[in-house]
Amino acid sequence: MQKIGIIPLRSGSKSIKNKNRKKMLGRPLFTWVLCEAYKSNLDKIYVFTDDEKIIEYIKEEYGYLERIDVLNRSEESATDEASTEFAMKEFVKKINYDYDLLCLLQATSPLTTKEDIDLTLKKVEEENYDSALTVVKDKRFIWGEDGKAINYDYNNRPRRQDFEGFFVENGAIYATTKQQFEKSGMRIGRKIATVNMPRDTLLEIDEPEDWFTLEKLLENRLKKHKTRRSKIKALFLDVDGVFTNGNVYYSKEGEMLKKFSLRDGMGLEILRENDVKVFVVTSEKSKIVESRMEKLRIQDYYLGIKDKYFLIEKILKEEELKRDEIAYIGDDVNDLANLISSGWSFCPNDAMNEAKNHVDIILRNNGGREAIREAVNFIISYNQRED
Repeated sequence: MQKIGIIPLRSGSKSIKNKNRKKMLGRPLFTWVLCEAYKSNLDKIYVFTDDEKIIEYIKEEYGYLERIDVLNRSEESATDEASTEFAMKEFVKKINYDYDLLCLLQATSPLTTKEDIDLTLKKVEEENYDSALTVVKDKRFIWGEDGKAINYDYNNRPRRQDFEGFFVENGAIYATTKQQFEKSGMRIGRKIATVNMPRDTLLEIDEPEDWFTLEKLLENRLKKHKTRRSKIKALFLDVDGVFTNGNVYYSKEGEMLKKFSLRDGMGLEILRENDVKVFVVTSEKSKIVESRMEKLRIQDYYLGIKDKYFLIEKILKEEELKRDEIAYIGDDVNDLANLISSGWSFCPNDAMNEAKNHVDIILRNNGGREAIREAVNFIISYNQRED
């Protein structure tokens, strides 16, 4: 069964400007659900959008991955008046109806997990349902504008613990068979299954206040890895502001000079001798950095990576590592997702305040001036205590 995921995005947003590519914890909003979709059992995921910047981002960042693609959405299907079903019909036509199961994922639900996606797919694929949607169980008492109770008898008001409640559609995930969608033209129909998601997923991003609430909820979820820390098996590092002081010297020909600490380099060598793997991930494409990594004999370095969180999730799966088994050193907002979610996180003393507010340890030394060596000493000492 060919299981296809679609993440529809519009470039226009009235309540929150450029909502879908606005940074949430240092990552564009849409990448949170995209990352979970990639980790799920979907065979292929398409971002369907009219936003040229998102199209360019996806091609540059995930172009090497066969399971992720981007398709242009027409202007007609991206208006405020156009329904999601209209966009879905346009999408399946663009992929020549090459699917058996279609999964609609909403970027405005960043708390969606791969487990939620897989459970929804399973309902349709294995349990003989024609479609499925995600819901949240709620025990609120609902009233209409006419002053009439909708879901309970106020003359016999039940205790909350005795009230069964009801299920509310949270708008996060929908799945449908090809047969059902082609016949009804609707995202759900015929025999419908529901998949229960946690209560905090009831909130979607529609207004600015939703953004701040969901960002905090997401941050709290990412922090769960810190509650079950174990021995540190790998260290991930940013470059500018960590290996260096964050300054770059340019000539008219381009980048000319970065300053590195030899003692930091020795620290990483000592770390590897203690069986801790070293990975370097930077958003910059730099020949100087490439030369330095080769000099340090660091084989696992990645240049020009904007979505560091996504790449590290991929590396962790390949290396059979868990978030609570890694440490991360970063210094700015594009490191936030990894600083928050890693078992241990560090930042140099001269890091940006946004980073300092989210790390476990603010190092005494500055970037490029033995901050890495200081973190290495902590890791070695910590691992010895764990043995």
